[in-house]
Amino acid sequence: MKLVVVSAGLSAPSSTRLLADRLAAATAERVDAEVEVLELRDYATEIAQHFVTGFPPVRLAAALDAVAAADGLIAVTPVFSASYSGLFKSFFDLIDKDALTGKPVLVGATGGTARHSLVTEHALRPLFTYLRAVVLPTAVYAASEDWGEEGLASRIARAGGELARFGSAASPDVDTAAAIAPRSLHGAVTSVDPDDGFTVVPFADRLEALRVG
Repeated sequence: MKLVVVSAGLSAPSSTRLLADRLAAATAERVDAEVEVLELRDYATEIAQHFVTGFPPVRLAAALDAVAAADGLIAVTPVFSASYSGLFKSFFDLIDKDALTGKPVLVGATGGTARHSLVTEHALRPLFTYLRAVVLPTAVYAASEDWGEEGLASRIARAGGELARFGSAASPDVDTAAAIAPRSLHGAVTSVDPDDGFTVVPFADRLEALRVG
């Protein structure tokens, strides 16, 4: 699987790059992946030149080609004014309108407060849906206080597992929808891979336990 990671962090090191790396590692744990990381801050001047001239410099053209040729994409941005950063949006404004069609995309974002946690749903998901990408069910937002917490680690693992399962669904004989969101024994969609030993408790049993209690 050719996996391209796009990080729009502005500092070095950055929490955005850290989240991007952890998402890539969680994916690579589940599937054989060749990972290429694009730090957008390194392309900022070339992106501006492309908007002015209409032609991408050689290095930026290679980055755009890498995104178009990827089997899967991880895209992570810091939050600016309650949305993705201008650098992040500018890069994807330069992507060919058909380049992401049908491509699995795992989205993530970082911010200083949990108040911006819905940025993945009101900004990132619509952007990639417009580009006709397949946006995976689990998006990962990391606020400053989330680092080191078990909840963030479990969300990263779940998101990486979804991207890995989608990557392994390249065969036309594989049910792509099931690969993204496998179903429990009773048919309910779950983002937890049953192969991980997760035990599904039937809802009727849960209700019975409540009545007994």
